[in-house]
Amino acid sequence: MPPDGRRFPLRLYGHRGAAAECPENTIPSFRRALEVGADALETDVHLTRDGHVVLSHDPTARRCCGVAREIEAARLDELRQWDAGWGFRGPDGKRPYAGQGIRIPTLEEMLVEFRGVRLNIDIKQTDPPMVEPVLALLRQHKAEHEVTLASFHLRTLLRVRLAGYAGETALPEAEVATMLYAPALLFSVLPWRGQAAQLPLSAGRQRFDTADMVARCHRLGVRLDFWVVNDAPTAERLLALGADGLMSDDPRTIAPAFAPHRAAPTP
Repeated sequence: MPPDGRRFPLRLYGHRGAAAECPENTIPSFRRALEVGADALETDVHLTRDGHVVLSHDPTARRCCGVAREIEAARLDELRQWDAGWGFRGPDGKRPYAGQGIRIPTLEEMLVEFRGVRLNIDIKQTDPPMVEPVLALLRQHKAEHEVTLASFHLRTLLRVRLAGYAGETALPEAEVATMLYAPALLFSVLPWRGQAAQLPLSAGRQRFDTADMVARCHRLGVRLDFWVVNDAPTAERLLALGADGLMSDDPRTIAPAFAPHRAAPTP
């Protein structure tokens, strides 16, 4: 059991790395997140035309690289020419990382660079499906037990689970709805269900950032991570409620809120 009596390990995820300080979903961004206190990294994946799994939240390179090109239509050698530092803007509106040689990484590069670090990977692309190449990489690098696989698409996560994935999977929207509105016994006996609820603070009129929500997840054996939390007071409130993890673009700012919860209990 974690030091402060929590059922699940406490995690501060660098959401796309330290995206408030560095170009998102890049190796420098992930390195920075770990430097400033993150103990887990969150990222997103798409598949190139020639079958390489690469890290990007968006399906196109327009926002982050200034290239109006879909990732699934590009070969890796083309994608390597794009400037992944271009999209980041500093407080002054300038682009301090443009032209610095920062590229979109492959998932394999991340697995090698951050071996042993907890990863949360959101499988974005559904067509063509990319579950098989993702699982092949995780198995090749013996990383299944270090990686939570997430997706907004139930079909994607069912493919992951039915393929015998040995690691943790998140709950897609349909499973979250079942957890919220179905009898607890029904949810607890669902086959192939996920182990982690990863939620915003709210959706429409529905609030998730409540003690009741934390308690419900824990009664059902589900960890609860919130996204995206970038201010210390909100982080402190959620951790006091019993949240198991927070995803943040700015882990440097919220890392101090985790310190009291990581301290070993007094004998």
